[in-house]
Amino acid sequence: MIWDWILEPLRYDFMVRALATTVMAAVVCALLSCWLVLVGWSLMGDAVSHAVLPGVVIAYVLGAPFALGALVFGFLAVALIGAIRGTSRVKEDAAIGIVFTTLFALGLVLISVTPSQTDLNHIIFGNILGVSAGDLLQVGILAAVAFVVLLVKRRDLTLYAFDPTHAFAIGLSPRMLGALLLGILALTAVVALQVVGVVLVVAMLIIPGATAQLLTDRFGRMLLIAPLLSAACSVTGIYLSYWLDAAPGGLVVVVQGAAFALVYLFAPRQGLIGRHVFARRAVRAAS
Repeated sequence: MIWDWILEPLRYDFMVRALATTVMAAVVCALLSCWLVLVGWSLMGDAVSHAVLPGVVIAYVLGAPFALGALVFGFLAVALIGAIRGTSRVKEDAAIGIVFTTLFALGLVLISVTPSQTDLNHIIFGNILGVSAGDLLQVGILAAVAFVVLLVKRRDLTLYAFDPTHAFAIGLSPRMLGALLLGILALTAVVALQVVGVVLVVAMLIIPGATAQLLTDRFGRMLLIAPLLSAACSVTGIYLSYWLDAAPGGLVVVVQGAAFALVYLFAPRQGLIGRHVFARRAVRAAS
């Protein structure tokens, strides 16, 4: 019975492609989320994920790949935020709010005036079950690039996240490392766009890292826990969407949120309930 539940969805090619795409996006988003949580760039992830919307619509109008338009506007958003922050008295959070809301609104306007036989609302809410073989290849290439860059530069990025001053003292450029992290953020947002859409991308970029942070005090372990947990939640969400006939992107995020809630409550040392149980056991052991 259990095997039937597991194997039946795999009989359909669209489900296999959906699972493969979701796992790739989940792993690379979770890996990046570890740094975003440490640096405190949750809002930046939200900004970049929303700002790519007009790029996707323009790419559709021009007949170009969606990923290309999203990538261009992702980098544009990062550049605009940096320019506003660096050339005016406007603080970073305000610059982020201005850029991402303006670009997202522009995307909504473009959707409303663009004649299309394709439902462009899939850009906003995701269309993981409609992933083609070409889309799967495109997501795979972008995810692989982001994964390799994060793997190669993990030590420098970790030092930047913990202590930018020390990174500068040993000859690294915090500005360049910050720009690299923002570039990878834009790339990763494009990867996750196909799975959960513009609105929910930020969840895949934040929840895994935040969950892993509650489970361990070591950053190296976070880099293992977050992708594994995110991949497991994503597969669970896709399977639930098949059996419940519900939105797959939404269920992926709901399962990740549920996992965070469980960890928040029951994690051995950091959980709301778990740490009280741990403290009581420590008192009993001492007495």
